[in-house]
Amino acid sequence: MTYKKPGVAIDEGGKIIVNEKDQSTAPHIYAIGDVAKGRPELTPTAIFAGKLLAKRFYGGLKQVMDYINVPTTVFTPLEYGCIGLSEEDAIKKFGDDNVEVYHAFFTPLEFYLPDKNIGECYTKLICNKLDNERVVGFHYFGPNAGEITQGYAVAIKMGATKDDFLNTVGIHPTVSEEIVTLRITKRSGVDPKKTGC
Repeated sequence: MTYKKPGVAIDEGGKIIVNEKDQSTAPHIYAIGDVAKGRPELTPTAIFAGKLLAKRFYGGLKQVMDYINVPTTVFTPLEYGCIGLSEEDAIKKFGDDNVEVYHAFFTPLEFYLPDKNIGECYTKLICNKLDNERVVGFHYFGPNAGEITQGYAVAIKMGATKDDFLNTVGIHPTVSEEIVTLRITKRSGVDPKKTGC
């Protein structure tokens, strides 16, 4: 049996090239998940994209998947969580002068009490100065990164700005409090190491 080629373009790695609506170069063929070029290889992302695609086909929905603000965590002994753009990608997109990075090194209280010698934690918010310092990137290296990152994903998805973070009361003593109290910028050159309460 012979088949006609469907006209689906793929990259050199075998991934299907898609547009912002997950549509391939063949208008009637769509691709989501690991087979699509430039998409996060995450099961929850593929499931969510699939639901949106089905709702666009059968429910009249217009919403497309936001692949930029997907919360992600790497579950290493000291976890890493991120949402949105990396610092480098933000600079490429908005220009170095239009990106402000707030950051801090800190030691969580939960490391002090049992005298854990795990090391310092780190967090940073990447903000677009052209858009009222809207947070376009979130990065956190420390305990419970999955739980912390998931909570901030909602704020970033809703367009939170740096002032929205600063105007949020932190729960003391938590590591998440470190994120809503970030004030030191990389540009300032001030030591970002936090000490004490």
